[in-house]
Order: sequence, then C-alpha cells, then structure tokens
Amino acid sequence: MSRFWSPFVASLVPYVPGEQPKLDNLVKLNTNENPYGPSPRAIEAIRAVPDDSLRLYPAPDAEGLKGAIADYYGVQSNQVFVGNGSDEVLAHVFHGLFQHGKPLLFPDISYSFYPVYCGLYGIQAQTIPLTDDFRINVDDYLQPNGGIIFPNPNAPTGIALGLSAIEQLLKANADSVVVVDEAYVDFGGQTAISLIDQYPNLLVTQSLSKSRSLAGLRVGLAVGHADLIEALERIKNSFNSYPLDRLALAGAEAAFVDTAYFEDTRQKVIQSREHLAETLQDMGFEVLPSAANFVFVRHPDHDAAALAKGLRDQRVIVRHFAKPRIDQFLRITVGTEEQNSKLIAVLRDLL
Repeated sequence: MSRFWSPFVASLVPYVPGEQPKLDNLVKLNTNENPYGPSPRAIEAIRAVPDDSLRLYPAPDAEGLKGAIADYYGVQSNQVFVGNGSDEVLAHVFHGLFQHGKPLLFPDISYSFYPVYCGLYGIQAQTIPLTDDFRINVDDYLQPNGGIIFPNPNAPTGIALGLSAIEQLLKANADSVVVVDEAYVDFGGQTAISLIDQYPNLLVTQSLSKSRSLAGLRVGLAVGHADLIEALERIKNSFNSYPLDRLALAGAEAAFVDTAYFEDTRQKVIQSREHLAETLQDMGFEVLPSAANFVFVRHPDHDAAALAKGLRDQRVIVRHFAKPRIDQFLRITVGTEEQNSKLIAVLRDLL
C-alpha cells in the first residue's frame, strides 16, 4: 500500500479475472472464450481499417454498429448503447442507474464483478440466495430495492430463467431498474430484448466476447428504453467519449451482419456442450443444466480443487471457485471436440 493512495483505493476489493496462462500445448477451458474464431467478415473488416483514417477519432456515437444491432434485434438505434466490453457497460449501469440509496439485489452465486462495482460506487448490496438446486426464485426479489441485476443464463451455474419469470419480476418491481445480463444468452437462453417496449424499467446487456468470438476486441452493448440509454450516454460522455476504436467498430458491425457464421458456430458449441454434459454424467459427475457455453459440474467422490490441479498438471485449465456453496464445482468451458476429448481423457485418468 502506498502512502499516496486515498483511503477509498485502499478499501477496494478488485475483481480477479480468469487466468490467461502462457503455456504451450494448453487446453484452455477456464474463461469461456469461444473455441471458434471470429467471423471471417469481421476479420476482413478489421484488416481494412488500418490506413490514414487512424489519424482521426472514431465515431463517438457508433452509429454504424448501433444500427447493425438495432436491425438484428428489431429495435431503434436510440434503444442501443455500446461500450468497451460489457464490463464497461455494466460499470456505467451501476454508476448511473443503481445509486438510489436502496439495496441492489443480485444472486449470492453470480457474476463476481457485481459486488466489486458496488464497492467502487458505494452502492448498498443485498445478495439473494439461489435455491438448493441453484435456481433464481423470483418471489425472493419481491422486496424494496434500488435495482435488480442477474446474469441470464446465470454465471457460473449456466442455468437460465424463462421470459415469463423475468416478466413477473419486471411487473413486481416497476419502480426499479431490472438489468438482465445476457453474456451467454445465445447458447440456449431467451433474450429479454423482446420485452423492452413493454417495460421501461428493463435493460438488457450483452457481450460480443462469447457467441461472436470477439473477446480480444472488447465490445459490449445494452438495449432498453431510450431514457435508460440516455442515462448511459450521459455517463459515457462524462468519462470517455470514444470507448470503441475504429477497428472494434468495424469488426463488431461485421460480426452482427454475418448471421450465417454466427448461427453455425453457435450451434457447434451447443451440440458440443450437450455431448460433453452427457459424457461427464456417465462418468459420475453431477452436471447442472446449462444454457451457456460452459458446464458447471461436481463429482461426489473427488475434491474439485484436486481435480483442477490434476487437470492443470496435464495442461488442461478449468475454473475452480473457492467460494461457499460452490467450492466443490468446476466450471468447464466448452471447447472444440478435440479439446473436449483431451479433457475427458485426463479426467478419466484422474478418476
């Protein structure tokens, strides 16, 4: 700790991102990256950018990308916000929509950046326990609050909440903003974007890191009522008017336009996930029902930390969370068939 730090900095508990090890011949299944590369059209669009135009600032309003997203989801451009990864989008959400002096509600097992944002912005938080089978019970959120946020499908469990339950939540919390964080929705969930015109308190966030294979480009988005989007724009333009560079704007727009590639790789991941889940169950693992690009599993006879270490020793990396209720689970990203086969082979040896 430096004597130049403010007390505020000293009190922060930062988010710990997933490990990015630099090892040869590694099967990396720990950070939910897509095993298939980005759309060739996205790569082509990015390659076309580096010319004399890089001396100019990018479009601050990202009109082209917002238009592509709006066309894809059948909404208006003023209902779309974009930022430097969904984490930046969420940071603006916490800063601009959740500071009402009432507790923000989110699941006790959820995206671990949520409590970090609460600490950063001084937001009172109240975690709501998932049920014994790791599901969100909507009735538990029917209490006074300053906002609600949850991933759907949830992370790290992978379990999805249906649209009818989300609509019930929106109706019961009409005076609070409800944020549905859909980083993994394209792998089996139902997007709540179809509900935004009915519920002005709904905001949906998404990422291009997972289903569109652009984790290295850092592009996130939010879709909601124009009033909510205006709040995020006001925050953004008081922080960084140019969060997305020219390469990111070009690649992200092309990725949204190339729906054929998106559908092909999305279905490959879904099929691989189902096969992986079935194989793990046959090996004695309990596998939670996943609508994401990962599975959350535990074995009744083997310690999760020991399994994670054994896998790592064989250059297979998965995620282990040493946290209450889930310390015996492993979160395993769905890889290619070859990567999944390597995972299974090592696990068979360890078991």
